[in-house]
Amino acid sequence: MPIATVNPANGETLKTYEAMGEEEIERRLQLAEATFRTYRTSSFAERARLLGRAADLLDEDRDEIGRTMTTEMGKPLGQARAEAAKCARAMRWYAANAEALLADEEPAESDVRDSGAARATVRYRPLGPVLAVMPWNFPLWQVIRFAAPALMAGNVGLLKHASNVPQTALYLEDLFHRAGFTEGCFQTLLIGSGAVDAVLRDERVRAATLTGSEPAGRAVAATAGEMIKKTVLELGGSDPFVVMPSADLDRAARTAVTARVQNNGQSCIAAKRFIVHTDVYDAFAERFTAGMRALRTGDPMAEETEVGPLATEQGRADVEELVDDARRSGAQVLCGGERPDGPGWFYPPTVLAGITREMRIHREEAFGPVATLYRAGDLDEAVLIANDTPFGLSSNVWTRDEAEVDRFVRDLEAGGVFFNGMTASHPAFPFGGVKRSGYGRELSGHGIREFCNITTVWHGA
Repeated sequence: MPIATVNPANGETLKTYEAMGEEEIERRLQLAEATFRTYRTSSFAERARLLGRAADLLDEDRDEIGRTMTTEMGKPLGQARAEAAKCARAMRWYAANAEALLADEEPAESDVRDSGAARATVRYRPLGPVLAVMPWNFPLWQVIRFAAPALMAGNVGLLKHASNVPQTALYLEDLFHRAGFTEGCFQTLLIGSGAVDAVLRDERVRAATLTGSEPAGRAVAATAGEMIKKTVLELGGSDPFVVMPSADLDRAARTAVTARVQNNGQSCIAAKRFIVHTDVYDAFAERFTAGMRALRTGDPMAEETEVGPLATEQGRADVEELVDDARRSGAQVLCGGERPDGPGWFYPPTVLAGITREMRIHREEAFGPVATLYRAGDLDEAVLIANDTPFGLSSNVWTRDEAEVDRFVRDLEAGGVFFNGMTASHPAFPFGGVKRSGYGRELSGHGIREFCNITTVWHGA
């Protein structure tokens, strides 16, 4: 993929960029290493001041960077502005909380004495330059949820962003520079995916985080494993949305529509598989399908648009293949399912029913506004269907029965369980998955500690 801004609403190439050569990459690695030596000694107060200034600038830039994101990857403009606002809030949260999250820990006095020490503490120290390989679907948020905690911990960042959002990638580097961070604290590497391996192998890069596809995660994990470097991976998801008989069906159906088509359906934590108890299946399916059919699809720059184009031509082709395979194998198309005429990489909100295990869409992530409906005879079957996926990122359950709540928390294989609401990320709560959705956690105290040297400090008697 060339490094270029291609408007997915019409397929027009607006800007292209040359990939950085070896000399420029080397210069930036040297700068990252040199900057880390001094930045790691800065105070939490100074880091918080800089990060707070970056948040203020982002708020000021919200409309402009929102339009850039929409132009580069097609999300509706209102959602792009909301993403920028969310990033500013997260930056302020880490600025306010990082020092407490990384405070020295005091072991129990009895354990200190038993170890033969006069005193002992556990201290969190930064690791060094961290490589972030980030995707295009939330081109600001995915980066900020790494950058804010990493910078507050005293690390420095190297961003390899998706090749189709270069303007957003360059904006991020400029944002931190304008806020007053030293140039080497956060740098954007305009490189293709083929150059990632060499950067990750460089001894100056101490760790890596990746949000993206399973193949990309495997490649980064393999290299990092060979080099014995810490990684955090957030990969795909095929989240279940379970509806039990006690649910508020009207609210569940409305939320289900939003949960499926947020970001034009291109979200790892978007609900994708709708597993509905047989007693309420027909009523839910009718409401949900009507809601999906009523969505306004069109120009993502228009305020009234609810679903824009898919980000890439290949992405739309991938979604079409999954729908066509399901249709050929007997799935019923309740709405959508046909590519519209005209320019741009649009695909309509689509609902499929009658899904079987042989269909590709049962096993693979549908990264677009396509929902699959399943009928479950009871709670046991709902859990079995929900877990019948190689992914385990998050999950949604609609029930008012506390016994069912306990059962779903115990048995669902996912990094999060959201009851009577849609999955969302917040800086206070850990985010990540299990199985092929990756490992490690972002956000919260768990996320900021992922890239710290957790150090035992022991003093003899």
